[in-house]
Amino acid sequence: MPAVRNLARVATVLTIVCASAFASQTAFADLDDHGDVGDGGTNQGANSRDDGTVSVTVGGVVFDRSKNGSGNSTGALTSTTSWTPPACWYAPMYTPDQLQKKLEPIWEAGSTGSQWDLSQREKYNANDEKKGFNKDKSGDGFWWGTYVNKSYPPGWDSCFEDDYFWVDTGDAPPANIENAVTPEILAELAYNEIRVPGTKVTLAPANATKVNLPTWAWLDAADFKPVSVTASVEEIGISATATAEPVSLRIEPGTADAVTYPASGVCEINNGRIGEPYAKGKADQTPPCGVKYLRSSGDGTYPLRATVTWKITWTGTGGAGGDLPDGSFGATQDVVVQEIQAVNR
Repeated sequence: MPAVRNLARVATVLTIVCASAFASQTAFADLDDHGDVGDGGTNQGANSRDDGTVSVTVGGVVFDRSKNGSGNSTGALTSTTSWTPPACWYAPMYTPDQLQKKLEPIWEAGSTGSQWDLSQREKYNANDEKKGFNKDKSGDGFWWGTYVNKSYPPGWDSCFEDDYFWVDTGDAPPANIENAVTPEILAELAYNEIRVPGTKVTLAPANATKVNLPTWAWLDAADFKPVSVTASVEEIGISATATAEPVSLRIEPGTADAVTYPASGVCEINNGRIGEPYAKGKADQTPPCGVKYLRSSGDGTYPLRATVTWKITWTGTGGAGGDLPDGSFGATQDVVVQEIQAVNR
């Protein structure tokens, strides 16, 4: 029967996804009463600023995005390894009264079979008006349930092996339940919410570069500073902050007929900046970060791609902390390369 029950729960989620009918959740006191899993995206509270960056409740977790990157060109990080943020997780979902309100109509409908319904009633001690569903512990804990990443990535349905489980306030979730929220899981979820500035580099010459002429490249130092997101589960008093700090810029010229500076194409951050702005008198110098095209782009352009690598660290409740896989974010810009030989002065 556990397999049947899990399939039923997954089917319920699929139905919800297709119907796009998710309930709003503003706090644990108003948890979802309409589905047996929490949605990590649309199940979102509105306790935020006008820009939606602070105290946004998503999937049972509150995200503070006030120190995130901003602007129209910001984007999400992609891990430089095969690691991915959690596709689903367990977090506090129901109070005793809320779980009773959720389950009893299902049992009364008889859709899961009388034998299964009976076993569930026994599991939750449903016939005891005072202690059923742990009502004698109201205010001292929560029933935990499954929440799903809003984009439903691969593995989103992997958190259906465990039914609702009770955790007393102040206790850690059972160690055998993978992806139950801890400071580290919160840090991984915060990683998924980080947004970093766009990576359009400034070039000199600006409008069109020339064949065999070194082109200087750099990023605005004011834009490339650490950003962070804090994730917390306020009702159980745990939180974690994931911080992204830029460390390098990779330049890919968009053609094999080019050389990069340095030769690796990777410009390390130096004194808080990536690359160096061109200044008058530097025409004969080799740029610390840049490119030299060896062939004209003709009537077209070369797609220069600039990708910044960000180092990710985290700190959390109880002194926890460490590193998460580096992330990257890049963008492509068109570069015109002309045959005309000129000196960049």
